[in-house]
Amino acid sequence: MCGINLVLNNRDNGELAIQQMMEATRHRGPDQSDWIKVDQGVWLAGNRLKILDLRDIANQPVFSKDGKGILVWNGALYNYQDLRNELLDQGIVFETQSDSEVLVNWLRVFGQKGVSKLQGMFAFVFVDQEDQTIIVGRDPYGKKPLYYWESDGTWLFSSETKGILAAGLYRKKLESAQFLPYFYSRHTFPEETFFQNIFQWLPGKVMLLDYKGDILNQFYLEIFKRPIKLPSQNDFREMLTDAVLKHFHADVPVGIILSGGVDSTLLLQTWMQQTQVPLHTFTIGFEKKYQRNSKDARYAKTVAEKYHCAHHEITVTPELVMEQWQNYIVHLDQPIGDSAGFLTWKLAMSAKPYVKVLISGAGADELFGGYNRHKAYKWYLKHPHLSKFLIRFKNWVPTWSRAGRKFLDGLDNDKMATYINFSSLYQIPKSKLNAFSHFYPKQLPPYKAALEWDRSYYLIHDVLKIHDNACMSHGIEGRAPYLDQPLVEMSLSLSEDQHLNLGPKEWLNGLLNASGMEAVTKRKKMGFGLPLKDWMRDHPTFRKTILETLRRFEQKHGQDFPEEMLNLIQNAESRIKTDYLAIWNLFVLGSWLEYHHL
Repeated sequence: MCGINLVLNNRDNGELAIQQMMEATRHRGPDQSDWIKVDQGVWLAGNRLKILDLRDIANQPVFSKDGKGILVWNGALYNYQDLRNELLDQGIVFETQSDSEVLVNWLRVFGQKGVSKLQGMFAFVFVDQEDQTIIVGRDPYGKKPLYYWESDGTWLFSSETKGILAAGLYRKKLESAQFLPYFYSRHTFPEETFFQNIFQWLPGKVMLLDYKGDILNQFYLEIFKRPIKLPSQNDFREMLTDAVLKHFHADVPVGIILSGGVDSTLLLQTWMQQTQVPLHTFTIGFEKKYQRNSKDARYAKTVAEKYHCAHHEITVTPELVMEQWQNYIVHLDQPIGDSAGFLTWKLAMSAKPYVKVLISGAGADELFGGYNRHKAYKWYLKHPHLSKFLIRFKNWVPTWSRAGRKFLDGLDNDKMATYINFSSLYQIPKSKLNAFSHFYPKQLPPYKAALEWDRSYYLIHDVLKIHDNACMSHGIEGRAPYLDQPLVEMSLSLSEDQHLNLGPKEWLNGLLNASGMEAVTKRKKMGFGLPLKDWMRDHPTFRKTILETLRRFEQKHGQDFPEEMLNLIQNAESRIKTDYLAIWNLFVLGSWLEYHHL
């Protein structure tokens, strides 16, 4: 929910800058927008998407009871009722039922020390007029985005890079160094963007600033971890039920992105068991001849019918993608190669007439070992002698599949290098591995490190960013119940052996199997994406558009490409059958750069 903007320590163009930023992020909160001059050089703006307490009294910027605290924020607090009760004990009287009013008064009373008590998804800017300080914070799970630019003590903060660009104080310039991580990971490195000197505010970062833009304090919120006994199936059921009830809570219609796979099906089942209230469900379908490898629509329809939901299947064709491509690129704040980005964006567009909140199954795979690469890495760790043999002779081992070749190519005597390769689009050359390993959680044992890499690197910078950008482009709030604080803490608290001895998403599968839904749990694991290989083969116009975009991209920026990226883009037409995913990724980036005239 919402978009936030701050102009700090700009005394010349602050009023114009904050209004232009507010307009640039209006799609994030189309229900209400407003800005305020707090003091000389301090400007705040918020765009509100009404989810709780729909009255105007809950609009942003929101003020504390004593009028000295001012807040703009983006997100949802799932423990706001508990915080509200604590504030009631301190004599705070509330006028709304919104979590916004709770948050502004909580920060007014407890300041930066109170941020650690917040449970939910959030990015916020809070101004305390009494001591003339500003707190900027982002949740430790990376659910909600925040970007900033700073120059000579002048700061710009916004929910999107669009907001910073719109301020008129920054001249955009390409950060070509991010071609490297994009080629292998489909996104920039953490903290970076494709704009020079515009940065991502890292998850969990909290900073205290004064009105002059000087940093008074900064720290990172930590996710609580402790040794625990392995939870039972019933323990997991209780935690998941609590997460579902909190995340589905809203004063507006809620829907769910339903793939018919384990993660989304279990969320819907849990909701129905507790409430018996059918929801709007949404899934993506393709033309009949492409359904053999894309079966989500069939499974999703079966699950939706079982629970009597209002089901919506959105059929996506190459013609539709090309027709709406420019509109998608306009909405794309930062490029991410994952083709799930377009699908989620189109799904959210179709859901807009029916719901204001969209539930996603994001996070389940990363927390509970659901990806095929997790199975492969477990095998690698449990069979060190055979792994060493394969590493030595992998160039002579025959394979009959793309996945098999990727597995062999990724093997390395170094455990960290092996998993980074497994999770990347291609094997990363040794000379470039350090750039990636800098972000790897080396202090953890091997398998826990792999899961944490997926959570802190891939999930935050690919999956969650896609979900937020796609949904907020259409004024919809995206939520991910599997990333509820107790579930994340539980996963991070399990030991190496506990994780290794669990089957892939064992608890999730167990709950569905217990209710007779083995057909869902026995489905082959399929990614959420476009049938790119088939489309590029069967549709000449689709293929031609992609290849022509790549040629223009290479002509303008080829001198800055990593060697492997340059080789692929120069030989894209002959490598479509084997490298269609990477070709698509580069098409996304090339299209985005053209739109921004970079």
